[in-house]
Amino acid sequence: MMIPSTIKTWQMTVPGTLTKTEIPVPQLQPGEVLVEVKGCGVCHTDLSYFYMGVRTDHPPPLSLGHEISGVVVAGEASYIGKEVIIPAVLPCNKCELCKTGRGNRCLAQKMPGNSMGIYGGYSSHIPVPAVDLCIVGNRGNVPLEHLSVIADAVTTPYQAARRARLAAGDRVIVIGAAGGVGSFMTQVAKGMGAGTVIGIDINEEKLEFMKGYGADFTINPKGKTPKEVKEIFKAWCKEKGIPSNYGWKIFEVTGTKPGQELALSLLSFTGMLMVVGYGTDETSYMLSKLMAFDAELIGTWGCPPEFYPQVLEMCLDGRINLGPFVETRPMSQIEQVFDEAHHGKLKRRVILTPDF
Repeated sequence: MMIPSTIKTWQMTVPGTLTKTEIPVPQLQPGEVLVEVKGCGVCHTDLSYFYMGVRTDHPPPLSLGHEISGVVVAGEASYIGKEVIIPAVLPCNKCELCKTGRGNRCLAQKMPGNSMGIYGGYSSHIPVPAVDLCIVGNRGNVPLEHLSVIADAVTTPYQAARRARLAAGDRVIVIGAAGGVGSFMTQVAKGMGAGTVIGIDINEEKLEFMKGYGADFTINPKGKTPKEVKEIFKAWCKEKGIPSNYGWKIFEVTGTKPGQELALSLLSFTGMLMVVGYGTDETSYMLSKLMAFDAELIGTWGCPPEFYPQVLEMCLDGRINLGPFVETRPMSQIEQVFDEAHHGKLKRRVILTPDF
């Protein structure tokens, strides 16, 4: 394995500015490894840091990027040469939250491209703790770089499904079903046994595509009020002999105010609303409805590293398809990709591959 003396990287020097530079490879501490990056996905969170002024825990300059797959080239001997996925959320594994199964929300957690010092995935290499790495093993003909998106875009929906106690036969609604995370939320729900999955999204082309990847019925809410969307939903349920007014598990993935308002309007008796997407707008709701409906409203964050192997297995056995939803581009195109993503021009989730 070739061990470099420097890490080549694209740093965010200040929000809105990227600079290609080199930084020294740090002295690896016990339990750490150096991963040669093979792919790093472009996430909406990166755009929030870059364009919208959302604060990173480590101030700029730093390298963004937290959806990372690669090969271990240095550090703990038992890991060298292994293909790995780096979890987007790395817990401390020591605190009460970690010990009680809530390590995904560990208050001392580290996240590449945010709170791991200057290190992120838009780089040639990254130093990380070894203990929570997901070892890939036999991946068949799935490219290693494609597996990078498991680190957030796929494991986040999986954790949301776990928090929703998703079980075989459940009835599911995904709002934002054709987006970068929503398309995987749709597949995860169906892959975990949901009996009915309704996809809602304003992108008609992508929405139609999702009918082949987990969506049993789709609704485009563009130009419609929540009440009108609800009437379409109820009519379809009546046609299929499915109850529309109880037991639905709703996953709101857009993080937008319209998406959240629609999700809340669809929440009914014994239902559950999972808040998966992040946004900064405030949304009002009469909380007493939760009491009257005997319903649940739950937030979900990241995914504990111990569940990554199950998600990887789903991606390798075909329950979740990555290929139709991702594309790779050289990392030298990062500025162009950020701009296209920011303006909604991307049709697939882009994975940047180092070409320094």
